[in-house]
Amino acid sequence: MSRSAPLCLAVLISGRGSNMVAIAQACAAGHINASIAQVISDQSAALGIEAAHHLGLATKIIARAAFTDAAAFEAQLARALDGHAPGLIAFAGFMRILSPSFVTRYAGRMLNIHPSLLPQYRGLHTHRRVLAAGDAEHGASVHFVTPELDAGPVVLQSRVAVQAGDTEQSLAARVLASEHSIYPKVIGWFADGRLALRNGRVWFDGTLLSAPLVEDMRGVARH
Repeated sequence: MSRSAPLCLAVLISGRGSNMVAIAQACAAGHINASIAQVISDQSAALGIEAAHHLGLATKIIARAAFTDAAAFEAQLARALDGHAPGLIAFAGFMRILSPSFVTRYAGRMLNIHPSLLPQYRGLHTHRRVLAAGDAEHGASVHFVTPELDAGPVVLQSRVAVQAGDTEQSLAARVLASEHSIYPKVIGWFADGRLALRNGRVWFDGTLLSAPLVEDMRGVARH
């Protein structure tokens, strides 16, 4: 049976875009049935834009600093997105809080990856907070975007062990490696029609998820 047409993706970044690169590589390798139509950054100096160019991807910079207010920025962002009519918008280190009206406009078509085991440690500096709390494990969560920050329904989480002697940098590196595994996987599920958000709840393979799926990487050495 032939595969359906690739899912049209838009990827939003603010920094180096390593998750964007992982998604693009998975698309190019045929691991997920999707294609990135455009990479958009809200930062003119984002290193991810150069990475996208190297991958042959179309890019656009919509610098928040160029707009007098958030509404004007969001209007331009919406025009850029709607020009490609993406089936899915992937936040990949996009450090911009969007208004409820903007998020609602694309409800069920926006995914984000957050470096913590949500609902724990929403917001910034998650690795530092995990180490300060003395937690035994850490990880990342792929979730649908909703108006409340880092509070959308979670689809898949990675779990990594916190090791003796870990620093923020060493722990962050292991969590980031796990992100590069789980984020393309979830996008692939969405592209294949296996994943959907209905009435604020996650459905996977026709079943309502009562809890996030988990990829246990606590015994996996990642460098």
